[in-house]
Amino acid sequence: MQLEEQSYGSVAVICVIGRLDNATAPTLGEHLSKALDTSQGLLLELSRLEYISSAGFRVLLVAAKRARQSGAQVVLAGLSGQVRQLFEVGGFLKLFRVCDTREDGLSALR
Repeated sequence: MQLEEQSYGSVAVICVIGRLDNATAPTLGEHLSKALDTSQGLLLELSRLEYISSAGFRVLLVAAKRARQSGAQVVLAGLSGQVRQLFEVGGFLKLFRVCDTREDGLSALR
C-alpha cells in the first residue's frame, strides 16, 4: 500500500493505493489519526484501492467514530468495481458519505 497525502485548507486528503489488509491497515490508521488531529475534514480517495480486508474496514470505522467525536467529517471518493461491491455487501456505503470524485468530495467537505 502507498499513501499520497495533501491538504486543501482545513481538509486532509489521503489517497490509498494498492491493498489495504492486515499488514497495511495499522499504517493507514496512524495516518488517519494524525490527519484528524489537524484537520476539520478528511477525504479518503480510494480510486486506486485494489482490495480492502476486514482490518481495513475496521480502520475506517475507527476513523469515522473519532471524526464524529471531534466534529470532523470523513468522506470517501472514487470507489469503483470490486472495492465498491465490498463496501456495499458489508453495508459500509450507508455509514460513510461517498462521492464519485475527489472534486465532489472536496465540495462536500466545504
